[in-house]
Amino acid sequence: MSLDVPTIRRQFPSLQSQTVFFDNPGGTQVPQIVIDRMVTYYQESNANQFGAFATSQASDGIIDEARSAVADLLNASRPEEIVFGPNMTSLTLALSRSLANELSEGDEIIVTRLDHDANISPWMQIAEARGATLQWLDFDVEDCTLLQSQFDELLSEKTRLVALGYASNAVGTINPIKTMIRKARGVGALTFIDAVQYTPHGPIDVQDLDCDFLVISAYKFFGPHMGMLYGKYEHLDRLRAYKVRPAPDDPPGKFETGTKNHEGIAGVLGAIEYLAWIGDCYGVEGEFDTDRFRDRALQLHRAMHTIQQDEITLTQTLIEALEAIPQIHIWGITESPRLLDRVPTVSFTMDDHPPRKIAKHLAQAGINVWDGNYYALAVTERLGLENTGGMLRVGLVHYNSLDEIERLHDALKVLT
Repeated sequence: MSLDVPTIRRQFPSLQSQTVFFDNPGGTQVPQIVIDRMVTYYQESNANQFGAFATSQASDGIIDEARSAVADLLNASRPEEIVFGPNMTSLTLALSRSLANELSEGDEIIVTRLDHDANISPWMQIAEARGATLQWLDFDVEDCTLLQSQFDELLSEKTRLVALGYASNAVGTINPIKTMIRKARGVGALTFIDAVQYTPHGPIDVQDLDCDFLVISAYKFFGPHMGMLYGKYEHLDRLRAYKVRPAPDDPPGKFETGTKNHEGIAGVLGAIEYLAWIGDCYGVEGEFDTDRFRDRALQLHRAMHTIQQDEITLTQTLIEALEAIPQIHIWGITESPRLLDRVPTVSFTMDDHPPRKIAKHLAQAGINVWDGNYYALAVTERLGLENTGGMLRVGLVHYNSLDEIERLHDALKVLT
């Protein structure tokens, strides 16, 4: 069943304006249920954790429910595998400090040139600190896909960690991470997956992927500015956490340093409730109707499968609109048969028009887009675009419409 976009858009207060939100890779808009969850938290349960009084106990209940909801979204085996934090970057940096204890001189870490720097710099820093070697996996500049033959060559008995992006926040490529995780496991390496860009666009099943760690950000899937880390319980249990002494010794609490953003966690619950609503209203039976998915987890996986299918039309329409302007060069996958290999995050350059100039022009037309490198520094450096302003990025999600894409095309046409 296809999504009813007008009904979807009515769930989002900000979408009632004339602004076109194509800045979604940097942060999506939020539905009313997220706002209501956060407001209600402040009104009825605003307290710190583990108290004997009613508001503290209510706050604890919301946090527990949100943790279970994230576990359902990712199909984790238990809620205790979910760690809340301020954002993906902070969570990755914190975990990298714990993982550094397991590295020795001569060990190797693989990172990719297709990743956000938050999945590169933390590993670069611990490699330097521990005398390990950082190995770089390159990508094909023609279609922006990782070089799988090189990956096979880089893997060895020295490989201790492989850091991969599920999807590129710069050029939209969805990487074949399940196969890459299997290969990394074959040499005994841990895998760390940045799924921030992928989460709003498709289903995630960490048990099926068999990854060791995976990070997401709620503000990229219609929630507040929060980050979540999934880790196999066996790893979270054995790793040393850098924490204050009275903090819990068991996961996930030992990794959640200090007082958490309780109202933000309530908003995360609202975002997942919104996605479950999509699954209930628009989801159809499919590959997720197995014994591994029940109740809310099944609703969520149906929702994300439906969103993924609907976004193919949006992606194709956007690419065709951009390709109709001869001065534009799209970086990444553009062929129709391969659209399932990318998310609707499309970056381009335009002859004689710096990305910042285009972004300002579109802003005057009421269209929000990003320009620059989006912290995917290795991508713009590899493409030779870093010193010329990077790229112009248009990022769609399921609440965007075909009419908005037409507005973008008309606004860009003015520049030709």
